[in-house]
Amino acid sequence: MSTENSKAKVNKSLLGTLLSLFDIRNVIGSLLTIYGVILLLMGLFGDPEVEKTGGPNANLWAGIVLLVIGGSFIAWGLLKPVVPDAPGADKANEEE
Repeated sequence: MSTENSKAKVNKSLLGTLLSLFDIRNVIGSLLTIYGVILLLMGLFGDPEVEKTGGPNANLWAGIVLLVIGGSFIAWGLLKPVVPDAPGADKANEEE
């Protein structure tokens, strides 16, 4: 029985790892972070186009905000991961 329990624990950790990679918080955080890096680089090295925005460098500030929001989504996904039950875990608990 202990080998079945250890197998269930291994399956649960593997399944949890795979599902945490495709957690919607990580996907959204990654996309926001990528767009934030692009906008930040455009704000730093591109033409600021101050006449269009009325003063502030819009690409720079939007990039910073997107990096903060994307980083918070990724941190949220890492600090509070979704850990599903392994398939068949209910049956193993009922047998014990």
